[in-house]
Amino acid sequence: MTRLSRLLCIVAITVTTGVVTETARLRQATATTIPAVSESTVDQVFARWKQGTPGCAVGVGVGGASVLQKAYGMADLEHDVRNMPDTIFEAGSVAKQFTAAAVLLLSKEGKLSLDDPVRKYIPELPEYGSALLIRHMLNHTSGLRDWGDVAAIAGWARTTRVHTHAHVLDIVSRQQSLNFTPGSQYSYSNSGYNLAAILVSRVSGKAFAEFSQERLFKPLGMTHTSWRDDFTRIVRNRAIAYSEGRDGQFQMDMPFENVHGNGGLLTTVGDLLKWNENFVSPKVGDLAFVREQQETGRFNDGRPQQYALGLVIGQYRGLRNVSHSGATAGYRAYLVRYPDQHVSVAVLCNVSSGAATQYAQAVADMYLGSALKAGPQALTTPQPGPKDTYHPTAKELVAFAGTYSSDEAETTFVAAMDGETLVLKRRPDTVLKLRPTTTDTFAAQPLGIVKFLRDTAGRVNGMSVSRDRVFDMRFTRIQ
Repeated sequence: MTRLSRLLCIVAITVTTGVVTETARLRQATATTIPAVSESTVDQVFARWKQGTPGCAVGVGVGGASVLQKAYGMADLEHDVRNMPDTIFEAGSVAKQFTAAAVLLLSKEGKLSLDDPVRKYIPELPEYGSALLIRHMLNHTSGLRDWGDVAAIAGWARTTRVHTHAHVLDIVSRQQSLNFTPGSQYSYSNSGYNLAAILVSRVSGKAFAEFSQERLFKPLGMTHTSWRDDFTRIVRNRAIAYSEGRDGQFQMDMPFENVHGNGGLLTTVGDLLKWNENFVSPKVGDLAFVREQQETGRFNDGRPQQYALGLVIGQYRGLRNVSHSGATAGYRAYLVRYPDQHVSVAVLCNVSSGAATQYAQAVADMYLGSALKAGPQALTTPQPGPKDTYHPTAKELVAFAGTYSSDEAETTFVAAMDGETLVLKRRPDTVLKLRPTTTDTFAAQPLGIVKFLRDTAGRVNGMSVSRDRVFDMRFTRIQ
């Protein structure tokens, strides 16, 4: 062996030993700082869910290893099937990080740029005057109206009709206005993520579900994970979702729709722990890839926000965390990761009253132990709502009676008097009571806020409907 060869050998051994030593040090540090947690202590968090009720599953990862996977309650009340650690739940908007990752993979391969206009790939969208970029959709600064809220205005709230991506594209392409100029504000919108799934399919030439299996789920060994792209497909070991009434009774509450990418991820707590570990030791992408997915967005004026690419970057009692919650029909979900402590917690529930976020935080507290900063938690002080200052007479309300139509919502409302109360009627049998709040403005639950519009002469000539994710949808008075 030459002197140079011997020298290189020594360097290689030293470097390798250094890496092993550093890895061992991190593992030892994790082992010494993470307290031992008994299963019975975790059980107390989920004590409400037992035989005869729906329930939840919880998974905990520490130092890259799964240290707990446990389930509570029933997966199917009709057939007396218990929830198990490998029961498949729907993860709601926890799914968004997978959709963002799929887009990011195509970006890293040079097949698109996050700063490309969306219309480059989805020309069905209208021209909005300001460029709507892919990045805007992924960090919820697009201004796109949420298609589910638009459908709800028309009387077809999500899960009341089998919506597909064709419906989503049709609804979004009819919107002649955005909630705001792209990049100027934040407004959570499922529309952007459904469009992102469509975009991935068009750019890759494969169905979004197929692309996800090949590029995301299989490389990570997420063998229990798929997309609910066909709600009629039989999925073995899937938990049925339920909602809980005020009387404590449960009824089925399933997401009978085929839209996915915004949600619709069928998975287990164990598979979600594998996904979280990819941000530490990437098998999908590389360190630059996972770093970019966790970079928070910025508004047009440079202000930062907390939302990255399908992920919320935040802090809890002095510790950095990366998380996302989810809710679709009766399913509830939360996935959180504490990168500095190398701790992950996943909670999936099949009941609307399953407080997945709170459960996950309670379990995380146990494993984080002394790493958490001491001190009182922030208190939420109820904020008084605005007082109603508008008290029109029945004679004044008559001026609003008429028929109002919107091509964007594809629906028509009739404002009419019911005694001395103004109501909105929508086919076939919906009647909404309008409660006056401020001048010409009414609350109409569950529709939203209704404001009647006037021309320069003061005549009522239109109506505007606003709700959480739809701002100022205009209706024209046609009668």
